[in-house]
Amino acid sequence: MQRDHETRSRGFLKDAFSTNTEKKGMWGSTKVVPVPVEKGSSEKYVFSREKMSDAAMPSYSYSYKSHRSRWFWLTTGLLSIFFVLTSSKVTASSWTPALSFHQFNGILSRSPSEGDTPQTDTQPDLSSSFKQLARTDDVQFDNFSLILRGQRVFLHSGEFHTFRLPVPSLWPDILQKVKAAGLNAVSVYTHMGLINPAPGVVDFNGFRALQPLFDAAREAGIWIVLRPGPVETTAGGIAHWATSQVAGTLRTNATDWKAAWQDYVKGIIEVTAPNQISNGGPVIAVQVDNEFGQSPIQQAEYFVDLENVYHASDIVVPLTYNDPGEGRNFINGTGAVDLYGLDSYPQGFDCSNPTLPRRSEPSQAWYFPEFQGGSFDAWGPTAPGYAPCRVLTGPDFQSVFNLQLWASNAKLISYYMIFGGTSWGAIPFHGVYTSYDYGSSIAESRELTTKFDELKRQGLFLRSSPEFYKTDWVADASTGLAVSSNPAAFITFLRNPDSKAGFYVARQTASTSTATTNFKLNVTTSDGALQIPLVAPSITLGGRESKVIVTDYAFGTSRIVYSTAQAFFAGVIDGRDILFLHGNSTQFHEFATLGFKGTPNNAHATPPASVNITRAAGLNVVTVLPGVTQLVTIWDSDKQLVLYADSETAASFWAPTIAGSSNDPLKNFWGIGTNETVLVGGPYLVRNATISGSTLALRGDLQTDATLTVIAPKNIHTITWNGQRVSGDARASSAVTAIGGFVGSLSTKVSTKSIPVPTLTQWKFKDSLPEIGAGFDDSTWVVANKTSTNIPFKPYYGDGRVLYGCDYGFCENTVLWRGHFQATGAEKSVNLSINGGEAFAASVWLNNVFLNTSFGNSTNNRRILEETDDKFILPPGALLPGKDNVITVVQDNMGLNETGGANGLNSPKSPRGIRGFKLDTGNFTTWKVQGKVGGYENFPDKTRGVLNEGGLFGERQGWHLPGFNTAGWASRPLSSGLPSSAAGVGFFVTTFKLATPQNLDVMMSFNFNEPLGQPYRAFLFVNGWMMGKRVGNLGPQAKFPVHQGILDYNGENTVAVALWAMTPNVTVAPDLQVEIDAVFEGGVGGW
Repeated sequence: MQRDHETRSRGFLKDAFSTNTEKKGMWGSTKVVPVPVEKGSSEKYVFSREKMSDAAMPSYSYSYKSHRSRWFWLTTGLLSIFFVLTSSKVTASSWTPALSFHQFNGILSRSPSEGDTPQTDTQPDLSSSFKQLARTDDVQFDNFSLILRGQRVFLHSGEFHTFRLPVPSLWPDILQKVKAAGLNAVSVYTHMGLINPAPGVVDFNGFRALQPLFDAAREAGIWIVLRPGPVETTAGGIAHWATSQVAGTLRTNATDWKAAWQDYVKGIIEVTAPNQISNGGPVIAVQVDNEFGQSPIQQAEYFVDLENVYHASDIVVPLTYNDPGEGRNFINGTGAVDLYGLDSYPQGFDCSNPTLPRRSEPSQAWYFPEFQGGSFDAWGPTAPGYAPCRVLTGPDFQSVFNLQLWASNAKLISYYMIFGGTSWGAIPFHGVYTSYDYGSSIAESRELTTKFDELKRQGLFLRSSPEFYKTDWVADASTGLAVSSNPAAFITFLRNPDSKAGFYVARQTASTSTATTNFKLNVTTSDGALQIPLVAPSITLGGRESKVIVTDYAFGTSRIVYSTAQAFFAGVIDGRDILFLHGNSTQFHEFATLGFKGTPNNAHATPPASVNITRAAGLNVVTVLPGVTQLVTIWDSDKQLVLYADSETAASFWAPTIAGSSNDPLKNFWGIGTNETVLVGGPYLVRNATISGSTLALRGDLQTDATLTVIAPKNIHTITWNGQRVSGDARASSAVTAIGGFVGSLSTKVSTKSIPVPTLTQWKFKDSLPEIGAGFDDSTWVVANKTSTNIPFKPYYGDGRVLYGCDYGFCENTVLWRGHFQATGAEKSVNLSINGGEAFAASVWLNNVFLNTSFGNSTNNRRILEETDDKFILPPGALLPGKDNVITVVQDNMGLNETGGANGLNSPKSPRGIRGFKLDTGNFTTWKVQGKVGGYENFPDKTRGVLNEGGLFGERQGWHLPGFNTAGWASRPLSSGLPSSAAGVGFFVTTFKLATPQNLDVMMSFNFNEPLGQPYRAFLFVNGWMMGKRVGNLGPQAKFPVHQGILDYNGENTVAVALWAMTPNVTVAPDLQVEIDAVFEGGVGGW
């Protein structure tokens, strides 16, 4: 996914409140709306966010028939595509309708005749040309779903970028949480710029390694779709060296670009091939490229170049592609991929209006490898931060839009992001700040959110419902499906062609509605036609809520005739059929069966007062009354167990899988290597469950004391939690179920108050801008004397010299420039046009006299200013007539542009540096430039990599690294700022010790607590890692989570802050403190 001032696909929306949002993708390209502005933007444009009324949008009507060709379902059912609610692109100048089902069906030429009929066999039929599109028998697909090793799979995935969590020992934490949510896969971008930091260098060491990810995924039972690019980072993930050294157009068949990516792609192939599913590994697909157009032919042939390299290698899994805005790219023709997909972000990205719902057309749906799992947040004092982003895409959004995605018959879905992480160092592209939390289900701190609860309810339903993996889209309310008694409820009907299990997806007809909608539903079941509920007054949609009402739904060998309650878990434990339903505690819910089976547990002979069991229409009808706020056992026998809970209580339950045969490398993959599970309620997180003899060993996390409820095989006599035996309550256990039930208590052992919070004191200080001092020697700096550049943005003015950092190996973070001239004394001013990207800054000195600071800008992604053009007045007394004088520029590079904008594919070739320089009289003699030590060719810090630091003097000297001796430095609190309230740069260093008890997962962050608005930048280094860039005058980020592995939880830690005061004689007083955000007993390391 990429976002660089491009219009983002948002679902087929007709939204009076829609705004032009940005499109993402490392190497992706889409149309934008340029709006001319004054000089100040490297692209010479900003982007309009204009509102359009419903009246401004064309209207379309569609007529669908319920019978569909088999090859229609290749495109709209879910063959390889991820159906989603994606949108037309709404721009200020044009509006293009999203592709309809019929249009999309028509663009595929890989199809037999219209007369073909759908396959309805229980086993996948791969004798057709579907199989021709598969490159290995282990990964195939038909017109219903993905098929792995002969088994249907609903690919339910989330995006996870390992480089945004540069601690490989914590990657299992994320994967275990993904698995615990019921998901079965992750989509993983890799980063060319980090792995291939210099020509001919491929580095898979440390956090750049993929093998630890593959091993952790295999252990967790999580599939991987590997995406070697694009990615939403600086230059869209393209290596910085390539942005200046490649003369040809990036992402085309240009000879030098083809040569540039060879080492990276071949390196990815080398480490990935042994980890494909065909070799017992987790990798099931590789994405060729992302969000990119097939035209002109040079772009299509670029895909051919990439595919030829993959085809000539040991990669046998399908090659995929993610198409933005329904562009119809790479389905057929030059560069066509094996599995085509679309992406969708129907809620947009304006987190400042998090409760403003977006509309979706009821009958339009799509399909994609990226579906909205959150939102980015932009620079600026009015940017809200990520908490509102989590509201914008919160549980109600997930309920409405995720289920609408299911209603489209999507069977491969990946949420962008499931865990966003941290864009530390120079990883961000210039439009976003350090945090990449993204409002995800798993927060940047790795805490679980309310979004995770909803995702888990959905995920375990999907994992429990294999009949849902193969469904025909029958009809919906826009195509003549008249099954709701209330037209305010919009219904889509899906049906398994073999078992006839039915799935009615219900939502508000007006997707913006927050009304309470009551209705009855006319369904066809194995017991005949029914209007349900039979006893309860109605089915209720409470505002932005969707439901799946099931008919003839299987749990193990049993079936229910219908249920208006939601299925949380359905399956078999120890040979007994288990059904766990849930619902909103303020509503009626109902399900019916032809009859319960087995010998009942006498303790549950009489239903609880909150449940009525009656006979109606020849069925046993169970009605749950409003007010249930706990787990209720409805039927308990030797054959069946039926449970109900309110949705909040249901979210406290987990269904960890039990590994299959020990000699099966895929033993942990649900539906492939194992179908065995248990139910566990109460803990904050259940990571793992194993059975050995009569002992069930559970491992997970506790935040508070909890009641442990377990449903397991009846031969389990001992249950342990993190290695400690748990005592059971026999009466409470039998109250849940007489067979395999267990209830006990879990108590936290460590008080959070016993964990000391470190205080940052005893700061040491040293000036970090000797470059403005008299006699500073820049003889070792690089002479900036190039007169040509591969960067397409040419200088505005000067003497022909090109002063772009990337041309000299200095693309990232802070870069310093020194322009020498012989002064006559007549000079009065200097003009400088400086480009640093959105929200950048550059401070300028003449000799040791501060002139001023040029400020870039962004205000919640508006008033964007990527470069400035300012006149700097030379004050009296600052010049040294007849001598060498120096203009020093300290410039912050905010990251290179991603693909898009007026310069399209070459936009990552950003002109970061000085685009114009001119004295009012006279000329510069020499320009020198210095960035991080060694540039991108010879940087010394191979552990943290090419993007960690910049060119400040203290960074070049290693002051930010652990162990640097600060003896002799002055003592000065960080909150005192620079001496004499001067403009400049200083380094503050301190240390603190941690002694964190074992078996705790302690989430910590560094917080700048002073009010927003102070004109400074602070580069926060923790044990040498640049974990945050604080922009005090813009914000919004003030909180910077730092994880164990960066922090030494049992040792000394070094904190360094490079403080850049950009305006003199004003308050610059950073108040930096460490805070403990959460404490959990357990953690990924176990006990």
